[in-house]
Amino acid sequence: MRSNQIENYKKTLKLSEIQRQILVGTLLGDGCLGTQNKGRTYRLKVEHSIVQKDYVEWKYKVLAKFTLSKPQIHKHLSYGLIRKTYCFSTLSHGSLRFYGQQFYRYGKKVIPRLIGKMLTPLALAVWFMDDGSIKSNKHRALVIHSQSFNKQDLGRVIKVLEKKYGIKSTLRKRNDGSGYILYFLSETVDKFIDLVAKYILPSMKYKLGNNIA
Repeated sequence: MRSNQIENYKKTLKLSEIQRQILVGTLLGDGCLGTQNKGRTYRLKVEHSIVQKDYVEWKYKVLAKFTLSKPQIHKHLSYGLIRKTYCFSTLSHGSLRFYGQQFYRYGKKVIPRLIGKMLTPLALAVWFMDDGSIKSNKHRALVIHSQSFNKQDLGRVIKVLEKKYGIKSTLRKRNDGSGYILYFLSETVDKFIDLVAKYILPSMKYKLGNNIA
């Protein structure tokens, strides 16, 4: 597709409500937005381990109209080992500008002040599929590995979860001191599961452990 055709095509694109919610969950998780024109437009990059190929394909299908190429396998050399990831990027588009402005401050990813409006059950489920897990095989407790955000940002999420959904959570420091884990308290973990379970892909249900069949 020629550049002028691409620009005309981009004018026809508009984010749907489902796309917006999945975008929010992805940005809370492992997704990243980048701009090459001082914030006028942004491009989303989605990248996960090759073992989560089905999950990447699902995101791609949702966002396919915003892309020009299918997901691809990338190989990375890490500590002498080859690591495979599966990834795709969207077109650079103005409809992503709002999210770039909300999720990035001074080049660092943050949790938006508008997270109370943004954190829908679907967005929360996507965040959990990106970064969530059971605490251990011996516990029902669930966590989100949220170390990329600071304590103040995560405190905002804790308030939203309790006020909006009645879900109680707290922060626990990672053992290596690199940040905080969002920890869902056992007394309301069933509320969290009821909220997100229908959105969790079959290939990602292992993250819920024995909490769901």
